[in-house]
Parts: sequence; C-alpha cells; structure tokens
Amino acid sequence: MTPRKTEIPSSPKSSDLLAWYDRHHRDLPWRVSPPMAARGIKPDPYRVWLSEVMLQQTTVQAVKAYFEVFTSRWPTVTDLADAETADVMAAWAGLGYYARARNLKKCAEAVAYEHGGRFPDTEDGLKALPGIGDYTSAAVAAIAFDRPAAVMDGNVERVISRLYAISDPLPGAKPQMKAKVAALTPSNRPGDFAQAMMDLGATTCTPKRPSCILCPFKESCLALADGDPERYPVKAAKKAKPLRRGAAFVAVAGDGTVFLKRREDRGLLGGMTEVPTTEWTSRRDGETGTDAAPFVADWRAAGEITHVFTHFELRLSVFRADVTRVERNDGWWAPVTNLDAEALPTVMKKAVSAAIPDAFKTKG
Repeated sequence: MTPRKTEIPSSPKSSDLLAWYDRHHRDLPWRVSPPMAARGIKPDPYRVWLSEVMLQQTTVQAVKAYFEVFTSRWPTVTDLADAETADVMAAWAGLGYYARARNLKKCAEAVAYEHGGRFPDTEDGLKALPGIGDYTSAAVAAIAFDRPAAVMDGNVERVISRLYAISDPLPGAKPQMKAKVAALTPSNRPGDFAQAMMDLGATTCTPKRPSCILCPFKESCLALADGDPERYPVKAAKKAKPLRRGAAFVAVAGDGTVFLKRREDRGLLGGMTEVPTTEWTSRRDGETGTDAAPFVADWRAAGEITHVFTHFELRLSVFRADVTRVERNDGWWAPVTNLDAEALPTVMKKAVSAAIPDAFKTKG
C-alpha cells in the first residue's frame, strides 16, 4: 500500500494529461496520434466508429486483427454497407457480442444510404444511428469531430474513481463519474483528452499495482493521497451466473463436410452460424441427449463443452454422427477444411472441436 500523503491534493488539470499523452500515447491502427495530427492528418470517422464498436467488451489486442481485416475488405462505410451480411458476420466470428455486428451493418447502411456516406458530427446525430448509444456517440463525437463530449469506458471509470475517490459502487456511480469527466474535459483537444484518459487507465492507472509515480495526476489523486488506489472503483457484489444446459450435434459426411445452420437474426448469437442444437434451458430435465437430435443417425457422445456468456454459463453435451451427405433445406454442408470462413461463434467452434479435434488447427 502506498503511504498516506499529508499534503492537500491540487485540482487536476487536463493540460497535464494532454502533455503526458503527447509523450506516452499508444500507437493504434485506428488512431491519429499527436505527431500525425501535427502533419495535418485528420481522424477518419469511419475508422473511429468501427474501432469503438469493436472495442466494446473486447481488448485492444484482440481487436487489432479484426480491424485490419474489416478495413482491408471494406475500406469505407459505403463498402461495408454494400457487403453481404453473411460475409460481415463471418468476418466478425470470434469477436463476441454478435448484436454489435448486426448493428454495425445496419449503421453502415444508414450512414451510406441516408447520410450520403458521412457520419453526423454531433452526439445527438450519432445517437440517432442504429446501434449507437451514449458511449459510442460520445467517443466518435470527441475523437472524430473534436466535440467536447464526456467519454467514459472502463479505463476512464477507473481513473476518475481514483482521482476523486468515488466510493459509491458501480454501476450506480456512473452518472457521478460522467459528471466529473465532463467537468474535466477541455474545449481544446477533447478527442485527444478522451484517448489520453483511456491510455492512462490502460497503461498506468491499471487495476492492480498502478504506476502512480508516473501518473500526470499524481499530485491531484485523492485515492493516492488516501494510500489505497486499488480500492477504486468500488463495484457491487457480483451475482452467480445461472447455468443452462443443452446438446449440440455435429454431423460429419463422408466427403469431409459438416452440417451447419444459420441462427435466427434476433436473440443471442442472432444471424451467426451453428451446428444443430437443442434449446438452452435451465431446467434439469432439458433436452441434452440423442433423443433431441435433428435427424436420425448413429449419434455418439463426443464430450461436454462449457462457455460463459455475460449473463449465464452454458454447458453443451456434444454428439457426433458420421453420415452420408443428404441435401437438406434447413442448412448446408461446409468443408471441415474451410470452417474458419464460416460465421461460427466461439461456443460453436468449441462444440465442433469436441467432435472433430483438428477442425480449427492452423492450416500449413
């Protein structure tokens, strides 16, 4: 624990953070860094928006490869709007929170076809687009258009809660935190300020063992003055995730193909690809055996997989059948060697891998 300080902390200054950001900013593929801005390069609203949607509930490291794929295949928002939905969902597969991908496509279409390919440059205008809420509208307005918007993600919550020693637990403390961020956001370089707050939380004001000695706010931080920065942010106690069960059926044809289906557009994993499954139920007498198979075959147990979603834990009993390929009108047969091209979410890749262990091994 950091020793208690005796001096009264000074008020935080956004200029201190911006000076730190000029020296210590992260170089990210979607970002216009201060040296780039000095050369007259402007942020691309499409790239800012795309990165912010991808980064929700996902790490920077995980997003980089997906961002490169999307911007290579669809360099502009109109390109993305014109893309096949199935291709977009397949490119998103593995990134999780699949409603984001569906809304991404709808938003691209709205910008391309209703706004002439140009994003609105205000929070209210951005928020009127499909799938854009408070956070994304503020982030795009600030970073892409330099609007003085209060941007608050998990990193910013941590920084601001420590800076002002906000003891009310999350999520209830969010309005209080956002008010503090809004008051601290400068009218000059608000986009850089937003990104600086995110970088500070990601690299310096970390959840464990923050590098307080390197922080530009160290003279102003009330949590540091109190000697216990890691106490913040205070979070409400987590509830145990409920358990749901079901079964997944992996049918493998003699020609090396697997039977796949497309999920309904609505609901969890909507629009993504799957192997046939039962309903996912919390009932102990739910369908988890071969009696619930999609068609008659010699189904054999291939193991059980577990996948944790945001609101529940799922356990699927996996069954495999080696069958003769018969064309069906409720799905299609995809080559095992090309399953990476399908819009299979992680839970379905787990199910397939239980039945076909080398299905997703790196192809040489």
